[in-house]
Amino acid sequence: MYTEFYGLKELPFALTPDPRYIYFTPSHTEVMANLHYGIESGRGLIVVTGEVGTGKTTMLRWVMQRLDRTVLVAYIFNPRLSAPEFYQHLAALFDIRNWETKSDLLIELGKVLDSRDSRGLRTVLIVDEAHGLSPAVLEEVRLLCNFESDTAKKLQIVLTGQPELREVLNYPDLRQLKQRVALRCEICALPNVEETAQYIASRLKVAGSDRTDIFSPGAVDYIFRCSEGIPRNINNLCDNALLNGFAGSEPIISRAIVEEVAATFDMVPRTDRGAQNVEEREAPARIFHAAGRAELWAAGNGDSGNGNGSNGDFPADAYSFSPRVAEPEIIFNEHARAQSPTTIEELGSAFNASGLGRGNNGQNL
Repeated sequence: MYTEFYGLKELPFALTPDPRYIYFTPSHTEVMANLHYGIESGRGLIVVTGEVGTGKTTMLRWVMQRLDRTVLVAYIFNPRLSAPEFYQHLAALFDIRNWETKSDLLIELGKVLDSRDSRGLRTVLIVDEAHGLSPAVLEEVRLLCNFESDTAKKLQIVLTGQPELREVLNYPDLRQLKQRVALRCEICALPNVEETAQYIASRLKVAGSDRTDIFSPGAVDYIFRCSEGIPRNINNLCDNALLNGFAGSEPIISRAIVEEVAATFDMVPRTDRGAQNVEEREAPARIFHAAGRAELWAAGNGDSGNGNGSNGDFPADAYSFSPRVAEPEIIFNEHARAQSPTTIEELGSAFNASGLGRGNNGQNL
C-alpha cells in the first residue's frame, strides 16, 4: 500500500469511526460541552444532529472512551427495532436477566437506576442513528425519561441522528417527547478550505507522517469543493488520491489527481459539472440548408435578383445579420400615413375627424 511511500505508519483516511482521529471543529467542541454538561447535571434528554458523514459516531466513541468508569453506558447503534426488541436489547445492555414481561423489566430497571442514583453514579443510554427509530419506540424512550428523582433524571438519554431527526421530533404525536428535550446541538461540516487543510494535516500527523504538505494547496481546495466539508467525503477522496499518487509515484498529491478520483466517485462539484456539460455540448444544428440561409441573408440585406446576395456567396458571419423589418403602417382615421411628414394641422384634423376630439354634446373640445 501507499503508507511506506508517503512515510505513514497506518492508513490516515480510513472510513471507520476511530476516535483517535477526531478533529475538533467549533461545532464539535460545542457538542462535547453540551454532552458533558447534560450528563453531569442530570438534564435528561439530549439531542445531537448532523449531516451524514460529519463524525457523529466518531464523537460518541470518543466521549464513551473518556467517561469515568463510574458512568454506566448502554449504546444502541441499530435503531431498526420494534418496541419489544428495543426492551430486550436494553435489558441485555444493562445486564437485567430476571424478567419475562415489560412490567418485570421496568421494575428491575428501576431498581438498577435507584441503586446507582443513591450512590451518585450516572447511567446513560445512547441511541445512534436515532432518526431511524419508529414513533412507537420513541414513545417508549419518552416514558424512560420518567425515571427521575425530585431534582434530577436517573437515566440520561442521548439521541444522535441525521437532520431528519429534527423533523421526526416535530410529529404531532411526539410533541410530548419534543418538550422533554433538555439540550439540542448540531455537528456541522467543515466551513472552509483552511479548516479542511487542518483536518487533513491532523489525520496525517496521527497516522505518523512528518509531512503536512503531501496534498498541494490546489488539491486541498478541490477536495473541499468536492466534499462540501463533510469529513467522510474528505476521507474517501484523500485515501483514493493517495492510492493513485502511489501508483503514479507522485510524492505530492496534485489537483489533477484529486480531479480524477472525484470523477471516478461522481463527486465533481456541481459548478464544474455544469461547465463540463457546456463544453461537451455540440453546436446547435442548422435549421436551413445552405441555399435557404443565403436567400434569407439576401432578403435581410435588401438584395434582389437571384436571392443569393450581391455576389451569390453566403457570408461567413451569416449568423450575425440583422434583417430589416418594414415598419408597420400607422393608421389615422383609416387612411394610410403619407410619405411626407405629417403637419400639426393635418394631425389635428385627423383627430377631430375620428370623433375622439368631441365631447359628449358633439362639440369640439
